[in-house]
Amino acid sequence: MTAPTWTLRCSSCDTAAAVAGASVCAACGQPLFARYAPVPAGTALAARWDMWRYAPFLPLTPGESPVSLGEGLTPLIDAPALAAQVGVRRLRIKDEGQNPTASFKARGMAATVTRARAAGVPGLVVPTAGNAGAALAAYGAAAGLPVQVFAPRTTPRPILDTIEAMGATLVRIDGHIGDAGKLALAFAAETGFQAISTLREPYRVEGMKTMGFELAEQSGWRVPDVVVYPTGGGEGTVGIWKALQELAASGWLASDRIQPQYVVAQAEGCAPIARALAAGADRAEPWVDPVTAAAGLRVPSPLGDRILLRILRETQGVAATASEDAIRSWTRRLATATGIDAAPEGGCALSVLHDAVRAGQVSADADVVIFNTGAGASYRE
Repeated sequence: MTAPTWTLRCSSCDTAAAVAGASVCAACGQPLFARYAPVPAGTALAARWDMWRYAPFLPLTPGESPVSLGEGLTPLIDAPALAAQVGVRRLRIKDEGQNPTASFKARGMAATVTRARAAGVPGLVVPTAGNAGAALAAYGAAAGLPVQVFAPRTTPRPILDTIEAMGATLVRIDGHIGDAGKLALAFAAETGFQAISTLREPYRVEGMKTMGFELAEQSGWRVPDVVVYPTGGGEGTVGIWKALQELAASGWLASDRIQPQYVVAQAEGCAPIARALAAGADRAEPWVDPVTAAAGLRVPSPLGDRILLRILRETQGVAATASEDAIRSWTRRLATATGIDAAPEGGCALSVLHDAVRAGQVSADADVVIFNTGAGASYRE
């Protein structure tokens, strides 16, 4: 096998880890990050129109072809009517619902399945609140790898149908994604399947960081003032932050600003990060009985809590919540004002932004980007 062009180190204690068979840090249990040599500004990007355009920044060995379904390069859409409604100078929507299987999860699964296939694993297993399971089912099929998915019975039916349509084995469970996670880890231990949980292996976040590369390139290699991300497990926010760090270190950014102010949007019924930030804590306590119709936000104990809280404090960020009524209302506003088929997570982000501007936490003069992380059709039964 061709030698990798990256190394792995712990995101917390900086302990080195082997590239093959990586999970979390053996020393402290925190997520591992891939590290690369700087990619000089102006280096030619790959001549292809998907997220692998950014191959020099991604975990590919020389000459390797990734597992791809055309993920990435999603549009960044100006929304002046919504900007006026929420009270900011400029508002753009990054519409991740246009990815394969209709969510941003396609990016992470393309990267992690590429590495799993290269490692020769016998199969893949994932706990899911919905979209991750659908994405892994699709990319497992593309790679010729069997997939097992553990999902709460409350997962939206269209997403469960997608999982089964792609040929994965679906196990519906009583409980939440944390319960599904325990079952997935036990299944992995019994079978040798690789567990593909959020930030529990290092490559899903590598796919997610392509959102940050695209955001910078679509903005003329400049960083917006504010990024609002609806957050469950946190890999989207972490990925964007990591991408911008790497671009800055390699001299790609045309602005002095390296990072935006991050706004983490959570549902009132499951808000461990918002609660921890308000309490001044460096980690989030598990949320008991998570309840929200925004299934992607129903993550009671995110492994990336310490990284998220650090990012928020470093960028004078905000973590706040929206009620179920507000999520429904702002999801409809997002769709009717833009024509974007918004998921409830996108509506949650818009609601939290509106409240943050009114509270003076986000400037009315800001250039803001909201991520709509999935398609609304996945939630309609």
